Amino acid sequence: MATNHCVDASRDVSYKRQSSGLIMRIRKFNPKEVFTWQLARTLAMGQGLAALICGTAISSQYLATSFHVNTPMMQSFFNYTLLCVTYTTMLCRTGDGNILQILKRRWWKYLLLGLVDVEANYVVVKAYQYTTITSVQLLDCFVVPVLMILSWWVLKTRYRPVHYVAVCVCLLGVGAMVGADLLAGRDQGSTSNILLGDGLVLLSASLYAVSNVCQEYTVKNLSRVEFLGMVGLFGTIISTIQMVILERNEIASIQWSWQIGLLFSAYALCMYTLYSCMPIVVKLSSATSVNLSLLTADLFSLFCGLFLFQYNFSWLYLVSLVIILVGFIAFNAVPTPTDHTDPATSSSSSNCEEGYYDNSVAHQNDITKQEVAVRITTEEEEGGGETEEGWDKEQRRKEKRPSGPSQSLKQGSVDEDVGRSTKM
Repeated sequence: MATNHCVDASRDVSYKRQSSGLIMRIRKFNPKEVFTWQLARTLAMGQGLAALICGTAISSQYLATSFHVNTPMMQSFFNYTLLCVTYTTMLCRTGDGNILQILKRRWWKYLLLGLVDVEANYVVVKAYQYTTITSVQLLDCFVVPVLMILSWWVLKTRYRPVHYVAVCVCLLGVGAMVGADLLAGRDQGSTSNILLGDGLVLLSASLYAVSNVCQEYTVKNLSRVEFLGMVGLFGTIISTIQMVILERNEIASIQWSWQIGLLFSAYALCMYTLYSCMPIVVKLSSATSVNLSLLTADLFSLFCGLFLFQYNFSWLYLVSLVIILVGFIAFNAVPTPTDHTDPATSSSSSNCEEGYYDNSVAHQNDITKQEVAVRITTEEEEGGGETEEGWDKEQRRKEKRPSGPSQSLKQGSVDEDVGRSTKM
């Protein structure tokens, strides 16, 4: 009973210390610890990636509206070919990390990764043929929760409550952007089969989440060149086969001109730069953080469309941009541990251990006192008054025994504890 009372008391102390520690952290909040150069660099690089996605969207829209060219697989083929020429050739070196060794060990994994990446790019473009732009913008955010689940399961990333709040803030910003589109009359797109189109968007978001998780694992545990080289190799093969099967008639009907060639080149260069730089930002932060920063890509496309396609302006666009950036900063302000233990569990257990074992010497002394008291009580029951008398003789004998300073101190504390226990 006494031991259970000690445990309950120690838990109460640990809970009080935890709450007081939270209050102290709030009082000692320093903005300089949050708004660091690393956060600014991550934010700037993430918005740079969003600008590259904006470039791919504008070039694709020009190809579709002005020149009636709708060949998403061919556009992806140019991107994967550039990656293959640049990074796959870098793997053609001697040593343990050459392309032959990589293919021998992990060829089927990169084949699946290339298939997932190619189909993610293709499915999202096909979705525009069946549903509206508003639905695509809303449902495309599905990549964030799927990515967080996969990161928790595969990468062992443990998120804190502030991360979930930050994600909700970013999604609120996307909602404001969609509301601005509705007010500006930009709810465009096909409505031939909305259910199929929405399903394709969700499928594309899930495939993007799988690709990004594999990307984060590869660049943080293997190398960026290996990831880009293998994606470029298998992406080129898969996109070539799919392009020949699905788009041979569209490619044959293209009336080539320098404008079309320039748009294809702009799309390929933007995608190539995006694929080359995204692993750097992912390694610096995380795949979830990068996807949160990419939510502003639609806003950049809208701002460009104000001048290029005469879109109507709404102040909600600026509000949504600020909301998304606030959520992104809040997400990156608190680091996400990636160890194999749950930080919440380990934190609470460490706090409990801290509260329970912080005064471990006192607990040990209490246990010693109880043992001595029980022993003395037993001896008194058996021997009556002789125990007290024998104990006094033993104490006088120990006092006469020479000992060092530490031994005397230790013996005196034990005698004091025993005397206190005897009086009890």
